[in-house]
Amino acid sequence: MTLKQLIYFLAVADTGRFVQAAAETRVAQPTLSRQVQALEDDLGETLFTRGRDHVTLTSAGETLLPLARRIVADVETARLEIAELADLRRGRLRLGATPSLCVSVVADVLAVFHDSYPGISLQISEGGSRDLVGDLEDGQLDLALVIHQADGFPTTGPAGVPLALTPVLREELVAVSATAGRAPLDEVLGDHAGIAEIARHPLVLNRPGYELREAVLSACAAAGVTPRVAVEGGEMDAVLRMVERGLGVAIVPSLVLTGRTGLHTTRLDGSGWTHRTIVLAHRTDVAPTRAAEAFRETLLAVLARTSRTGGLPTGVRFIHPTS
Repeated sequence: MTLKQLIYFLAVADTGRFVQAAAETRVAQPTLSRQVQALEDDLGETLFTRGRDHVTLTSAGETLLPLARRIVADVETARLEIAELADLRRGRLRLGATPSLCVSVVADVLAVFHDSYPGISLQISEGGSRDLVGDLEDGQLDLALVIHQADGFPTTGPAGVPLALTPVLREELVAVSATAGRAPLDEVLGDHAGIAEIARHPLVLNRPGYELREAVLSACAAAGVTPRVAVEGGEMDAVLRMVERGLGVAIVPSLVLTGRTGLHTTRLDGSGWTHRTIVLAHRTDVAPTRAAEAFRETLLAVLARTSRTGGLPTGVRFIHPTS
Protein backbone atom coordinates (compact mmCIF):
# COMPACT_ATOMS: atom_id res chain seq x y z
CA MET A 1 0.00 0.00 0.00
CA THR A 2 1.40 3.39 -1.03
CA LEU A 3 0.35 6.97 -0.41
CA LYS A 4 -0.33 7.50 -4.13
CA GLN A 5 -2.64 4.49 -4.17
CA LEU A 6 -4.62 5.95 -1.27
CA ILE A 7 -4.82 9.34 -2.99
CA TYR A 8 -6.09 7.69 -6.18
CA PHE A 9 -8.55 5.60 -4.17
CA LEU A 10 -9.95 8.74 -2.48
CA ALA A 11 -10.25 10.54 -5.82
CA VAL A 12 -12.30 7.69 -7.28
CA ALA A 13 -14.44 7.46 -4.13
CA ASP A 14 -15.14 11.20 -4.21
CA THR A 15 -15.88 11.47 -7.95
CA GLY A 16 -17.44 8.08 -8.62
CA ARG A 17 -15.57 7.86 -11.92
CA PHE A 18 -12.08 6.71 -12.84
CA VAL A 19 -11.78 9.19 -15.73
CA GLN A 20 -12.70 12.19 -13.56
CA ALA A 21 -10.47 10.97 -10.74
CA ALA A 22 -7.55 10.71 -13.14
CA ALA A 23 -8.14 14.26 -14.35
CA GLU A 24 -8.27 15.63 -10.81
CA THR A 25 -5.08 13.83 -9.77
CA ARG A 26 -3.36 14.73 -13.08
CA VAL A 27 -2.44 11.19 -14.01
CA ALA A 28 -3.34 9.02 -16.99
CA GLN A 29 -6.51 7.02 -16.42
CA PRO A 30 -4.88 3.63 -17.13
CA THR A 31 -2.16 4.43 -14.61
CA LEU A 32 -4.73 5.34 -11.97
CA SER A 33 -6.74 2.19 -12.67
CA ARG A 34 -3.63 0.02 -12.33
CA GLN A 35 -2.72 1.62 -9.02
CA VAL A 36 -6.22 1.10 -7.61
CA GLN A 37 -6.15 -2.49 -8.83
CA ALA A 38 -2.75 -2.97 -7.19
CA LEU A 39 -4.20 -1.63 -3.93
CA GLU A 40 -7.09 -4.08 -4.16
CA ASP A 41 -4.66 -6.92 -4.86
CA ASP A 42 -2.56 -5.92 -1.87
CA LEU A 43 -5.58 -5.80 0.44
CA GLY A 44 -7.17 -8.90 -1.04
CA GLU A 45 -10.52 -7.13 -1.35
CA THR A 46 -12.47 -5.34 -4.09
CA LEU A 47 -12.90 -1.71 -3.14
CA PHE A 48 -15.28 -0.59 -5.89
CA THR A 49 -18.29 -2.03 -7.68
CA ARG A 50 -17.65 -0.96 -11.25
CA GLY A 51 -20.62 0.04 -13.38
CA ARG A 52 -20.81 1.28 -16.93
CA ASP A 53 -20.74 5.00 -16.04
CA HIS A 54 -20.21 5.05 -12.30
CA VAL A 55 -18.47 3.18 -9.50
CA THR A 56 -19.59 2.72 -5.89
CA LEU A 57 -17.75 1.64 -2.78
CA THR A 58 -17.99 -1.93 -1.59
CA SER A 59 -18.11 -2.72 2.13
CA ALA A 60 -14.32 -3.01 2.10
CA GLY A 61 -14.07 0.36 0.36
CA GLU A 62 -16.35 1.99 2.94
CA THR A 63 -14.16 0.59 5.71
CA LEU A 64 -10.98 1.91 4.08
CA LEU A 65 -12.41 5.36 3.26
CA PRO A 66 -12.13 7.10 6.69
CA LEU A 67 -8.77 5.45 7.36
CA ALA A 68 -7.40 6.60 4.01
CA ARG A 69 -8.63 10.16 4.62
CA ARG A 70 -6.90 10.20 7.99
CA ILE A 71 -3.62 8.83 6.59
CA VAL A 72 -3.52 11.31 3.71
CA ALA A 73 -4.45 14.20 6.05
CA ASP A 74 -1.70 13.19 8.50
CA VAL A 75 0.88 13.08 5.70
CA GLU A 76 -0.21 16.55 4.58
CA THR A 77 0.09 17.75 8.16
CA ALA A 78 3.63 16.36 8.31
CA ARG A 79 4.59 18.24 5.15
CA LEU A 80 3.14 21.48 6.48
CA GLU A 81 4.93 20.99 9.79
CA ILE A 82 8.27 20.95 7.97
CA ALA A 83 7.34 24.11 6.07
CA GLU A 84 6.45 25.85 9.33
CA LEU A 85 9.95 25.51 10.73
CA ALA A 86 10.88 28.93 9.34
CA ASP A 87 9.32 30.89 12.24
CA LEU A 88 5.73 30.31 11.10
CA ARG A 89 6.24 32.33 7.95
CA ARG A 90 4.28 29.68 6.06
CA GLY A 91 1.71 27.12 7.02
CA ARG A 92 -1.97 26.50 7.50
CA LEU A 93 -4.45 26.53 10.34
CA ARG A 94 -7.69 24.60 9.94
CA LEU A 95 -10.05 25.74 12.68
CA GLY A 96 -13.59 24.58 13.33
CA ALA A 97 -16.05 26.58 15.43
CA THR A 98 -19.75 26.63 16.17
CA PRO A 99 -21.88 29.40 14.60
CA SER A 100 -22.31 31.21 17.92
CA LEU A 101 -18.54 31.39 18.32
CA CYS A 102 -17.94 32.41 14.70
CA VAL A 103 -20.11 35.50 15.20
CA SER A 104 -18.42 36.41 18.49
CA VAL A 105 -14.91 35.56 19.76
CA VAL A 106 -13.44 33.77 16.73
CA ALA A 107 -13.20 36.81 14.47
CA ASP A 108 -11.44 38.88 17.16
CA VAL A 109 -8.92 36.13 17.93
CA LEU A 110 -8.23 35.45 14.25
CA ALA A 111 -7.58 39.15 13.64
CA VAL A 112 -4.88 39.17 16.33
CA PHE A 113 -3.47 35.86 15.07
CA HIS A 114 -3.33 37.09 11.46
CA ASP A 115 -1.51 40.27 12.51
CA SER A 116 1.12 38.13 14.25
CA TYR A 117 1.40 35.41 11.59
CA PRO A 118 0.26 36.87 8.23
CA GLY A 119 1.84 33.99 6.31
CA ILE A 120 -0.41 31.36 7.89
CA SER A 121 -3.35 30.41 5.69
CA LEU A 122 -6.62 30.34 7.68
CA GLN A 123 -9.33 27.82 6.87
CA ILE A 124 -12.49 28.13 8.97
CA SER A 125 -15.20 25.47 9.18
CA GLU A 126 -18.52 26.35 10.80
CA GLY A 127 -20.80 23.63 12.12
CA GLY A 128 -22.31 21.85 15.08
CA SER A 129 -20.05 20.52 17.82
CA ARG A 130 -20.65 16.85 16.95
CA ASP A 131 -19.83 17.40 13.28
CA LEU A 132 -16.71 19.40 14.12
CA VAL A 133 -15.41 16.72 16.50
CA GLY A 134 -15.96 14.20 13.70
CA ASP A 135 -13.97 16.37 11.28
CA LEU A 136 -11.24 16.67 13.90
CA GLU A 137 -11.07 12.90 14.28
CA ASP A 138 -10.93 12.45 10.48
CA GLY A 139 -7.92 14.74 10.26
CA GLN A 140 -9.80 17.51 8.45
CA LEU A 141 -9.26 20.06 11.25
CA ASP A 142 -6.30 21.01 13.43
CA LEU A 143 -8.38 22.53 16.23
CA ALA A 144 -12.05 22.91 17.06
CA LEU A 145 -13.85 25.32 19.38
CA VAL A 146 -16.91 23.39 20.46
CA ILE A 147 -19.60 23.31 23.12
CA HIS A 148 -19.44 20.83 25.96
CA GLN A 149 -22.41 20.72 28.33
CA ALA A 150 -21.37 17.81 30.55
CA ASP A 151 -19.40 18.29 33.75
CA GLY A 152 -16.63 15.88 32.74
CA PHE A 153 -14.54 15.99 29.61
CA PRO A 154 -14.02 12.77 27.61
CA THR A 155 -10.59 11.73 26.45
CA THR A 156 -11.83 10.21 23.20
CA GLY A 157 -14.25 11.24 20.48
CA PRO A 158 -17.13 9.14 19.10
CA ALA A 159 -14.77 7.26 16.77
CA GLY A 160 -12.34 6.47 19.58
CA VAL A 161 -9.64 8.97 18.57
CA PRO A 162 -7.91 10.37 21.68
CA LEU A 163 -8.72 14.04 22.26
CA ALA A 164 -7.54 16.83 24.52
CA LEU A 165 -10.25 19.31 25.53
CA THR A 166 -9.17 22.59 27.11
CA PRO A 167 -12.03 24.55 28.74
CA VAL A 168 -11.70 28.27 27.85
CA LEU A 169 -15.08 29.91 28.49
CA ARG A 170 -18.16 29.29 30.60
CA GLU A 171 -21.27 30.93 29.18
CA GLU A 172 -24.85 31.37 30.24
CA LEU A 173 -27.86 30.70 28.04
CA VAL A 174 -30.54 33.39 28.09
CA ALA A 175 -33.96 33.98 26.57
CA VAL A 176 -34.27 36.96 24.24
CA SER A 177 -37.33 38.78 22.98
CA ALA A 178 -37.93 41.99 21.09
CA THR A 179 -37.64 45.25 23.02
CA ALA A 180 -40.60 47.54 23.68
CA GLY A 181 -41.95 49.15 20.53
CA ARG A 182 -41.18 46.05 18.46
CA ALA A 183 -43.33 43.54 20.36
CA PRO A 184 -44.96 43.31 23.80
CA LEU A 185 -43.07 40.19 24.88
CA ASP A 186 -40.76 42.06 27.27
CA GLU A 187 -43.88 43.07 29.23
CA VAL A 188 -44.55 39.43 30.14
CA LEU A 189 -40.98 38.13 30.28
CA GLY A 190 -39.20 39.69 33.21
CA ASP A 191 -35.59 39.49 34.29
CA HIS A 192 -35.96 35.78 35.19
CA ALA A 193 -38.18 33.02 33.79
CA GLY A 194 -38.37 29.25 33.76
CA ILE A 195 -38.59 27.17 30.63
CA ALA A 196 -42.30 26.48 31.20
CA GLU A 197 -43.07 30.21 31.20
CA ILE A 198 -40.91 30.84 28.15
CA ALA A 199 -42.50 27.95 26.24
CA ARG A 200 -45.91 29.65 26.53
CA HIS A 201 -44.66 32.12 23.94
CA PRO A 202 -43.89 31.31 20.30
CA LEU A 203 -40.32 30.11 19.94
CA VAL A 204 -37.74 30.78 17.25
CA LEU A 205 -35.51 27.71 16.92
CA ASN A 206 -32.23 27.06 15.14
CA ARG A 207 -32.06 24.50 12.38
CA PRO A 208 -31.76 20.79 13.26
CA GLY A 209 -28.18 19.89 14.10
CA TYR A 210 -27.66 22.73 16.58
CA GLU A 211 -26.89 21.34 20.04
CA LEU A 212 -28.68 24.39 21.46
CA ARG A 213 -31.90 23.43 19.70
CA GLU A 214 -31.76 19.95 21.19
CA ALA A 215 -31.03 21.39 24.65
CA VAL A 216 -34.09 23.67 24.47
CA LEU A 217 -36.40 20.89 23.29
CA SER A 218 -35.04 18.53 25.95
CA ALA A 219 -35.62 21.16 28.65
CA CYS A 220 -39.20 21.63 27.47
CA ALA A 221 -39.78 17.87 27.54
CA ALA A 222 -38.29 17.61 31.04
CA ALA A 223 -40.64 20.38 32.22
CA GLY A 224 -43.61 18.60 30.65
CA VAL A 225 -44.43 21.41 28.21
CA THR A 226 -44.90 21.35 24.46
CA PRO A 227 -43.27 24.36 22.78
CA ARG A 228 -45.15 26.41 20.23
CA VAL A 229 -42.68 26.96 17.40
CA ALA A 230 -43.12 30.13 15.37
CA VAL A 231 -40.07 29.84 13.11
CA GLU A 232 -37.38 27.19 12.83
CA GLY A 233 -34.46 26.39 10.59
CA GLY A 234 -32.28 29.48 10.89
CA GLU A 235 -28.62 30.00 11.63
CA MET A 236 -27.73 32.06 14.72
CA ASP A 237 -27.77 35.49 13.07
CA ALA A 238 -31.09 34.75 11.38
CA VAL A 239 -32.63 33.63 14.67
CA LEU A 240 -31.61 36.89 16.36
CA ARG A 241 -33.00 38.98 13.51
CA MET A 242 -36.34 37.15 13.63
CA VAL A 243 -36.59 37.76 17.36
CA GLU A 244 -35.80 41.45 16.84
CA ARG A 245 -38.73 41.59 14.42
CA GLY A 246 -41.05 40.25 17.11
CA LEU A 247 -41.63 36.79 15.64
CA GLY A 248 -41.01 35.01 18.93
CA VAL A 249 -38.66 34.21 21.79
CA ALA A 250 -35.33 32.41 21.41
CA ILE A 251 -32.83 30.90 23.80
CA VAL A 252 -29.30 31.86 22.79
CA PRO A 253 -25.75 31.98 24.21
CA SER A 254 -24.74 35.20 25.97
CA LEU A 255 -21.76 35.51 23.62
CA VAL A 256 -23.89 36.44 20.60
CA LEU A 257 -25.64 39.43 22.23
CA THR A 258 -22.83 41.98 21.94
CA GLY A 259 -24.17 44.97 20.02
CA ARG A 260 -27.74 43.63 19.87
CA THR A 261 -29.65 46.62 21.28
CA GLY A 262 -33.01 45.50 19.92
CA LEU A 263 -33.31 42.55 22.29
CA HIS A 264 -34.64 42.14 25.82
CA THR A 265 -32.68 39.56 27.86
CA THR A 266 -34.27 37.21 30.38
CA ARG A 267 -32.12 34.96 32.56
CA LEU A 268 -33.19 31.33 32.79
CA ASP A 269 -34.26 29.72 36.04
CA GLY A 270 -32.98 26.19 36.38
CA SER A 271 -29.69 24.34 36.47
CA GLY A 272 -27.57 22.09 34.31
CA TRP A 273 -28.70 23.01 30.82
CA THR A 274 -28.69 26.81 31.39
CA HIS A 275 -24.88 27.00 31.26
CA ARG A 276 -22.36 25.39 28.96
CA THR A 277 -18.61 25.22 28.54
CA ILE A 278 -16.63 26.16 25.44
CA VAL A 279 -13.58 23.97 24.90
CA LEU A 280 -10.67 23.96 22.48
CA ALA A 281 -10.26 20.42 21.16
CA HIS A 282 -7.40 18.72 19.36
CA ARG A 283 -6.22 15.17 18.73
CA THR A 284 -3.53 13.78 21.00
CA ASP A 285 -2.37 10.99 18.71
CA VAL A 286 -0.95 13.57 16.27
CA ALA A 287 1.46 16.28 17.37
CA PRO A 288 -0.17 19.72 16.94
CA THR A 289 1.30 21.89 14.23
CA ARG A 290 3.19 24.98 15.30
CA ALA A 291 0.40 27.09 13.81
CA ALA A 292 -2.11 25.27 16.02
CA GLU A 293 0.06 25.83 19.08
CA ALA A 294 0.42 29.52 18.21
CA PHE A 295 -3.35 29.87 17.79
CA ARG A 296 -3.97 28.25 21.18
CA GLU A 297 -1.58 30.72 22.81
CA THR A 298 -3.22 33.64 20.97
CA LEU A 299 -6.73 32.49 21.92
CA LEU A 300 -5.89 32.23 25.62
CA ALA A 301 -4.04 35.56 25.62
CA VAL A 302 -6.91 37.41 23.90
CA LEU A 303 -9.55 35.90 26.18
CA ALA A 304 -7.50 36.60 29.31
CA ARG A 305 -6.94 40.23 28.27
CA THR A 306 -10.61 40.71 27.36
CA SER A 307 -11.65 39.23 30.70
CA ARG A 308 -9.29 41.52 32.66
CA THR A 309 -10.61 44.63 30.91
CA GLY A 310 -14.25 43.67 31.39
CA GLY A 311 -14.84 43.11 27.69
CA LEU A 312 -16.59 39.76 27.93
CA PRO A 313 -20.41 39.89 27.64
CA THR A 314 -22.54 39.51 30.74
CA GLY A 315 -22.91 35.83 31.57
CA VAL A 316 -19.56 34.81 30.03
CA ARG A 317 -16.54 33.88 32.17
CA PHE A 318 -12.99 33.08 31.11
CA ILE A 319 -11.62 29.78 32.43
CA HIS A 320 -7.90 29.83 33.16
CA PRO A 321 -6.47 26.52 31.88
CA THR A 322 -4.20 24.70 34.28
CA SER A 323 -1.79 23.79 31.47
